[in-house]
Amino acid sequence: MDQLQSALDIQKKQGGGKLVGEILVDMQFCTEEHITECLACVYGVPYAKLEPRIADPKIVDVLPREYIEKNLVFPLYRIRGTLTVAVTEPSNLFLIDEIRGLTHLDVQIVSTTAKDIRRMITTLPDSKTFVIDDIIDENQQGEVTLIEAVADISESVDDVAGRSPVIRLVNYMIYNAVREGASDIHIEPAERCTRVRNRIDGKLYKSLEVPLHLVGAITSRIKIMAGLDISERRLPQDGRVHVMLDGRKVDLRVSTFPGNRGEKTVIRVLDARTVTLNLRDLGFAEDVLTQFQACIHSPNGIILVTGPTGSGKTSTLYAALNEIASMENNVCTVEDPIEFHLPLINQFQVQEKVGLTFSKALRTLLRQDPDVIMVGEVRDDETARTAIQASLTGHLVFSTLHTNDSPSAITRLVNMGVEPYLIGAALNMILAQRLVRKVCPKCRENYDPPRTLRKTLERMGYGMDKFQKGVGCRKCRNTGFSGRMGIHEILVVGDELRDAIAASATVAELKKIGMNTGMVTLRHDGFRKVREGLTTVEEIIQIAGDASLNIEKRASAVAFEPAAT
Repeated sequence: MDQLQSALDIQKKQGGGKLVGEILVDMQFCTEEHITECLACVYGVPYAKLEPRIADPKIVDVLPREYIEKNLVFPLYRIRGTLTVAVTEPSNLFLIDEIRGLTHLDVQIVSTTAKDIRRMITTLPDSKTFVIDDIIDENQQGEVTLIEAVADISESVDDVAGRSPVIRLVNYMIYNAVREGASDIHIEPAERCTRVRNRIDGKLYKSLEVPLHLVGAITSRIKIMAGLDISERRLPQDGRVHVMLDGRKVDLRVSTFPGNRGEKTVIRVLDARTVTLNLRDLGFAEDVLTQFQACIHSPNGIILVTGPTGSGKTSTLYAALNEIASMENNVCTVEDPIEFHLPLINQFQVQEKVGLTFSKALRTLLRQDPDVIMVGEVRDDETARTAIQASLTGHLVFSTLHTNDSPSAITRLVNMGVEPYLIGAALNMILAQRLVRKVCPKCRENYDPPRTLRKTLERMGYGMDKFQKGVGCRKCRNTGFSGRMGIHEILVVGDELRDAIAASATVAELKKIGMNTGMVTLRHDGFRKVREGLTTVEEIIQIAGDASLNIEKRASAVAFEPAAT
């Protein structure tokens, strides 16, 4: 009672501008949830803690977004003509009557906090977002076939693309790919059918087959979703689309390319749920992680992440930026495209069509008072020179290159026309990486590899007591693998290496210096993970090269550490 009286006294002094409940929350006598729950009890309405999975994404447009934001209400679901709406003021009968008039539905209210409603508003799709229906039960097995075929293939493809069976088929392709954790969807016209394959853990797997004559309608439907020109079938096109699935946004990057049997479409799935922004979850060994974290907290210099397309370079950079981002740092990125939106980071999109290239965006960004800069990729000498100048003038610069290992990144910059002494002065560290499949934890078991393979590994200094692999189960689709992790090669640029770079040393010389100073190579890091039972020998040989031919001798390199106990 004393606390309530204190709140009433403050309200009286302030002239009644604030509600008593708000004053109690400000004085930390209770929480907003406590106040809302008490009000719900007083007015005889249910109290609800809102989560995105509670709301039905198919009815969020029953009220205008502007109305939802202004009045802090949120439509949850509709059952037999009754709309359930979350409100912050269950006593506001005029608001309830207004909702009833706008929707022409009976209205049932639940009480919730303003904080929960604001969080739900952030999940609302914009006008370019498509809602993917849950059209396939998760327990349903077997291939999917199109029940309703198109009777007349001579009719307009545009009309066919807008029909329900084609829409549902495209929805299923996207739904199934996201559910299985696929990174890409390949829709390929073949000789007798249209083949759909999903890339899961780096490998392509057949998803379904549909009649060949539907490829035009399927492609047109995807083009409509991505805002592309459906009448243009002779030139490649690229676009982007947002979809809602299970109450969350999933971004899709669409690419079409004309072929001899029709247009092939590839959809890159960018699911924020699968993105890891924690460096420790990316597969770093402890010694590599320690060196990497020390470098990303440097005040200036260049940090390069190298590897082929699809090796996880962007995810590593995002995780690094997420670790160093704060209110005290101005962290800016120049990307093409922006794959995921990060908190506390200013992200800028390259626009080649209007002349906003990487180099021009980077030069402009230097006038925005940045502390840390990420350049999506160093593609030309102008971008490379600008990035190096930025690092030499007190900025920390992150970027990527497409090279096979860490030392090759140095010669790549030299081949772009950058002077070796500038490279040596600017570089802090180069991280090469690959993604390897992890052994499925559900069906893992020990096995005895071929004798020749065991002897080869022992001769190279990789002696192991036991080997593990997955035998295949339902969880891993009988592949023996589930998920992927990184293997890394880190080259920290010290004084000896800077002198060698300035002297235009060869890749072999740079690699020898790096190994003498403690560089962990891709193969070495990979076989450490084999010894820990995280992946297989065959996977490392396939990803990092032939172990019997090109594995570096361990006599002059880091000793193969014993397995952690």
